[in-house]
Amino acid sequence: MDLTSGLFNAILIVPTINVLLFFNFIFSAIGLPGSFGFSIIALTVAIRLLLNPASRQQIDMAKKMQEMKPHLDILGEKHKDDKKKLQEEQMKLYKEMGVNPAAGCLYALVQIPVFIGLYQALNIFLAGEPITKVAVAVNKIVYIPFLKIATIDPWFFGFNIGIAPSNFPKYGLHYLAIPVITAILQYYQVKVTMSQTPPKPKKEGEKSTDMQSMMSGQMLYIFPLMIGYFAYVLPAGLSLYWNVFSIFSIIQYKGNPLKSLLVKIPKK
Repeated sequence: MDLTSGLFNAILIVPTINVLLFFNFIFSAIGLPGSFGFSIIALTVAIRLLLNPASRQQIDMAKKMQEMKPHLDILGEKHKDDKKKLQEEQMKLYKEMGVNPAAGCLYALVQIPVFIGLYQALNIFLAGEPITKVAVAVNKIVYIPFLKIATIDPWFFGFNIGIAPSNFPKYGLHYLAIPVITAILQYYQVKVTMSQTPPKPKKEGEKSTDMQSMMSGQMLYIFPLMIGYFAYVLPAGLSLYWNVFSIFSIIQYKGNPLKSLLVKIPKK
């Protein structure tokens, strides 16, 4: 593998690998068991915090769209026979509410290359290549000499994160918990994300939003099952990354879970 060439490598993958190795160096130096697993968690948290402003903007935009939904419905009914007037009134409402309909997509697009870079960086270590071969490639692109590696410890709380759960007959049934947990977290992440996204206003002549509801329902189940399958056939370290990201997304969309729980507890 050659990590020394290519713009994508230079901008995203090489810096990500260096940060990952930096965390691994620190955790190994203090003698923390499962240092590479904790390095994946630390790297994922760091990336999540880096992207937090964009994610926060996306969430705020979705909440504003929810608030606007009743007003958009009223406008749609009031100007159903004048599409031009309807568009003018909708744009006026967007302006008054400080909403840019295209902004949510822009924030999502900004995150995609970062996610890909993180995934690719982790995959270099976890794709099943001999660690000696990985070390040779990685050591060529480290920023600081002390980050160079000879090997990594793949064990994390009784799991070898360098192997896929599909190898459970050889390594143990407990590996099957990984895709199950990953699918559950993905399901809940999709569910809370969808709860923040308002349905599109029904246009004149449309039967209903049944098609949109059907597609949303399919996404709610198919996407977690797909990620669960990937978690089954790919190295467990990638599931660790997915799960940490999912937990952060759920917390961010739901707010403070403890606060929400306390609000629901009736006072005596």
